[in-house]
Amino acid sequence: MTQALVALLAALVVMGVTAAVSKKVDRVAVVDVAWGSVFVAIALVLALVWPDRHSWLLAALVTFWGGRLAWHIAKRSKGHGEDPRYEAMLGGPGWHAGAAKVLLRVFGTQALVAWIISFPLIVAAAYDVRWWPLVWVGVAVWALGIFFEVVGDAQLAAYRSRPRDQRPPVLDTGLWGWTRHPNYFGDACVWWGLWLAGALSLGWLPGLATVFAPVAMTYFIRNVTGAKLLEKTMSQRPGWDAYAARVPLFVPRPPRR
Repeated sequence: MTQALVALLAALVVMGVTAAVSKKVDRVAVVDVAWGSVFVAIALVLALVWPDRHSWLLAALVTFWGGRLAWHIAKRSKGHGEDPRYEAMLGGPGWHAGAAKVLLRVFGTQALVAWIISFPLIVAAAYDVRWWPLVWVGVAVWALGIFFEVVGDAQLAAYRSRPRDQRPPVLDTGLWGWTRHPNYFGDACVWWGLWLAGALSLGWLPGLATVFAPVAMTYFIRNVTGAKLLEKTMSQRPGWDAYAARVPLFVPRPPRR
């Protein structure tokens, strides 16, 4: 499929440029800023090469999500050093662990993963929509995800802006009283929404053939690189056990007293 090759090329170009920037500043963690940008590049290239209102709608949704995510991570990581996760992954401090290892394990892997997760967008560029109402259902699920991401991030930023001695050890109000990771839950909703609006709206076969994409995104952000990884450090805070007992890990529910 030509669309898949074009999408893969877009992902490799973005990660190649990011690797060059990372090498120059000697900080592998800049790849986190590029994560959202890879999806934006894929969606925009697909819409430019195979333009129709469906591809452009998907490109707009992905650009809003990916652009906001890139900006948020860049703002949050400004002034910070290397991320310990990458030092542990590479067995050394960034590029000093070896250029080949960094390119393969970090930049190449993220380009490949982004390409795989983008398959609902790829097939949407290759086929026509059969069920437009399902496109708008997907947009609604995407919007729910954006709400959880934006509001959750804003509430966390407000919490962190308070002096340590004037804030509780655990944020348990707002969306953080509904789920311990509203931003990660929102991320999952975004990609389920894009799958609904992108692949499933084309028909059952394209939808079922690409359902691995939102499943993989949800699995990784819940169990591997996101929620559970963060909880390894968060669980050391006073009051965490009581918070975790009444607030679910991922899928939100009304707060319990």
